[in-house]
Amino acid sequence: MRLGHIGLGTGRPRIAAAAAAAGVVVVGVVVAPTATAAPVLVLPAAQSDPADFAPADTAAIRPGVVTETVGGGACTTNFVFTAGGRTFIGQAAHCAGTGEATETNGCDSGTGPLGTEVAIQAADGTQRTGTLAYSSWVAMQENGETDLDVCQFNDFALVEIAPEDVADVNPTVPFFGGPTGVDSDGVPAGEQVYSYGNSPLRLGISELSPKVGVSAGDVGGGFGHEVYTLTPGVPGDSGSAYLDADGEAIGLLSTLNLAPLPLSNGLSDLAMALAYANANGGLGEIELVPGTEAFTASPAATLPTPAGPPIGG
Repeated sequence: MRLGHIGLGTGRPRIAAAAAAAGVVVVGVVVAPTATAAPVLVLPAAQSDPADFAPADTAAIRPGVVTETVGGGACTTNFVFTAGGRTFIGQAAHCAGTGEATETNGCDSGTGPLGTEVAIQAADGTQRTGTLAYSSWVAMQENGETDLDVCQFNDFALVEIAPEDVADVNPTVPFFGGPTGVDSDGVPAGEQVYSYGNSPLRLGISELSPKVGVSAGDVGGGFGHEVYTLTPGVPGDSGSAYLDADGEAIGLLSTLNLAPLPLSNGLSDLAMALAYANANGGLGEIELVPGTEAFTASPAATLPTPAGPPIGG
């Protein structure tokens, strides 16, 4: 395990207590906010054809809906993916974890198998049933992975959406729009990031879901990133999407960090996680589906951005 890091699935043992001890389950934690507004940027390129999907504002299955994995916990979904004519929604691999919340090394942590049932709490109030189709933890354990950075930071899974539910899918990230593509050049310290979490701990208050943050730099050889947002990701936010200022998908929420950067969050890099999945997942070429709505940072002008700790030192 990484000392001072905990996974963020609500159903995993001790996670709520561990986060409470860290003082982060109380909504409204402030981390040195600044008055700097997010820049306005709209990128119409790399959008999906809306005609291929349910409308973004009424789609039942979309990024940000909550999943509950049998034997694991409740998590927030990130992006929509396709491979071999099948449709998937992303979550963190540790959402299917069966061990302690502090077990964040995917090469030796307990996990449910592929084929595990996953309940999708759809945005229309219905519950759909998906299936765990890929897990980086399962893949790494089957491969005998020994690279410590990969073991620690590769935390990505895909839930296959049932064919009868695909017509109810839209790939757009709520509030911000996008994604416009996959970021492949890292997240330098100081770069602004955008996220949408949907933890049940927020009691359905949607105004608390969108967040603007700042990167504290790359870790794990670029397989992970550390970020600060005004309120950190809490249990149930695991897997939630992170975008950069171009609307590109950076990664997904993996851990709450208690040290060395208290109350920061750890992300798994999506480009690297996808490359590993494409090489080891057995699903064929997995592709991110761009949002049908253009990414814009302009709504974030109403959201304060944390200054975070001194970065780069």
